Amino acid sequence: MRVIITSHARKRLRELRQEGILTADIVSAARQLPGRIAVATRFRGFMAASGRLFDLVVKDVPAGRIVITVIGK
Repeated sequence: MRVIITSHARKRLRELRQEGILTADIVSAARQLPGRIAVATRFRGFMAASGRLFDLVVKDVPAGRIVITVIGK
């Protein structure tokens, strides 16, 4: 499945709270989610390679799975 990361999510990755979370971590986490996500939903408890915990807000669109935002812990 194609994973699309919004510009908002990419911008958030540069913030201190999301430090250590890479684009590859987001793509990997988004691909792990089973089924179809019809409405924007927050998924909790993903672990980046750096050890940082993060949440994703994701929705499925015809072009693929879109990551709306990333929330670091």
